[in-house]
Amino acid sequence: MKNEIYDYINYVYIEKKLSDNTKQAYLNDLLSFNLYVKDISAKKVSQEQISDFIVFLYNKGEKDKSIARKLVSIRTFFDYLMMNKKIETNPCEKISSPKLQKQLPNTLNEDEVMKLLDFKPTNAKEYRNKAMIELMYACGLRVSELVNLEINNINLTDNYVRVYGKGKKERIIPMASVTTQILNTYITVYRNSLLKGYLTDKVFLSSYGKGITRQGFFKILKNIAKENGIKKDFSPHTLRHSFATHLLEHGADLRAIGEMLGHENIKTTQIYTHLSNTKKRKDYDEFHPRNKMGV
Repeated sequence: MKNEIYDYINYVYIEKKLSDNTKQAYLNDLLSFNLYVKDISAKKVSQEQISDFIVFLYNKGEKDKSIARKLVSIRTFFDYLMMNKKIETNPCEKISSPKLQKQLPNTLNEDEVMKLLDFKPTNAKEYRNKAMIELMYACGLRVSELVNLEINNINLTDNYVRVYGKGKKERIIPMASVTTQILNTYITVYRNSLLKGYLTDKVFLSSYGKGITRQGFFKILKNIAKENGIKKDFSPHTLRHSFATHLLEHGADLRAIGEMLGHENIKTTQIYTHLSNTKKRKDYDEFHPRNKMGV
């Protein structure tokens, strides 16, 4: 079955224009299933074996979201085999995905974001770090979009950034003037000192002169948060969630927020209305004078 898995991965990578990370996730899911069924022929895979695999994953302690993703990978793989007439029925057809609890995304409040950015850079690395955090929060970028950003994607004159997101779809996001200023200083004054003789169009460079990695940015973010006294556990993606939530709280249109985030469906963006409503309830309980009166 392994050869068919690689054929399928190449097919979806080209047809669906998947990112490298999504492609690798699909491949890992299918190879782990293939290992579980001991590389038998796809024709011999049964519904019972797939159900047993799900139980195996539960027993390993995997979360519902991870199991649901693996099941989607397996189901679409067998759909591909059916389309190519290599099997007659999909053994996943009657298997239900785990019910996922809707979890609200973790965010920083506005004071915490300001605290995170409350440092004055004095050298190339510090200007790079501040520019990365500023840009990610100001534009709601995914971390993969941030680290893959190239010089010609940034327009410092008209204050916008051009991003290629999931499926390599292009979107243009406006930048705040303060973000443009810090980016301009980093790019025009400090970036060349980080190149170390390499030639690259990547905006944000590591100490070795190459494009900074996702892991590298996460490490930088954690260190800056610790130095600035932010104790909340958060990830780079938290800045993206904070961007959307703060825009909504200040009256921005939900559809416009979705476009800036690169969401194809407005329902994906609507989760931020739950966050906004939670804050409204908290503010009402804390500040409304009628709420403080006894009955």
